[in-house]
Amino acid sequence: MSLTVQRPVPAPRAPASQRRVPSPSPSGPSRRRRREYLLFALFALPNLALIAVFAYWPVIGNAYLSLTRWDMIAPSPTFVGLDNYLTLFTDPSFIRVLSITLVWVVVVVGVSIVGGLALALLFASKAPGRRAVSALAFSPHILSGAAVAAVWLFLFDPNYGLSRAVFSLFGLDSPHWTTSSQWALPALIIVAVWKGVGFVAIVYLSAIQAMPQDVLEAARLDGANRWQILRHVKFPLLSPTTFFLTVTQVIGAFQSFDLIAMMTAGGPAEATTTLSWFIYSEGFRQFKAGTAAAGAMIMFVLLMAVTVVQMRYVEKKVHY
Repeated sequence: MSLTVQRPVPAPRAPASQRRVPSPSPSGPSRRRRREYLLFALFALPNLALIAVFAYWPVIGNAYLSLTRWDMIAPSPTFVGLDNYLTLFTDPSFIRVLSITLVWVVVVVGVSIVGGLALALLFASKAPGRRAVSALAFSPHILSGAAVAAVWLFLFDPNYGLSRAVFSLFGLDSPHWTTSSQWALPALIIVAVWKGVGFVAIVYLSAIQAMPQDVLEAARLDGANRWQILRHVKFPLLSPTTFFLTVTQVIGAFQSFDLIAMMTAGGPAEATTTLSWFIYSEGFRQFKAGTAAAGAMIMFVLLMAVTVVQMRYVEKKVHY
């Protein structure tokens, strides 16, 4: 007698489109990631709120104010659209202000970068007393603009200052530095460069001291002289520092105010009226808040344009 065993027939499987995929249960890594995001938000949101309140909101408010006419006495501004901008760009004196600002920024930044690099190369050498000289060169940067202006006003005095003593050695009369429309802007440029070149030199010196010595030694072994090493090795390695200094110095030159306020007050005959002083004068001397706000927006747009150009084109030549 034989036994027959019947195997159970498996139930038919549902089509793949009708199958129910079990949802994954929350795992440890995903919970940890959510906690990290929450922690990031707790730290970042207060800072973003402060930036929005004290940086972005004033820009938006100034943009609206530039479209109005207000003497700071009336209860509310009067909306005038683009009249303030049309008035500025059709005013020859404002075009002169822009040209003076351009000269100021180009000369101050250019001389500060070149002079700071030369001083940094000197400080990086083995010359005796270089530490003391570097400290003296940097010290004007930490002084207030008012103190620097007071010192240089005495030095530039054509009757009692050091300028008179120096020019008298050559049988010449001292120029009227701060009261002559021909000499006022050069005088301000001299003071601005003297105050800021030490900072540029110290930043360059830090970059020079951080250079990889094996690269410099390899260039010497290949027979490169000092000029070739400076041009083909050090300059490319210093390009990130140059890019950083160019951006910061341009922004600082556009916003220069204290030296102009203390030494010339925009004169004589508006020979030293840069865009920053024009904004102050229009707003707090002429009480034309709308025109001052329009000038501030023009400065904002110029700074944004200069920064974008530097970021897009100058940074391409930076060697990291």
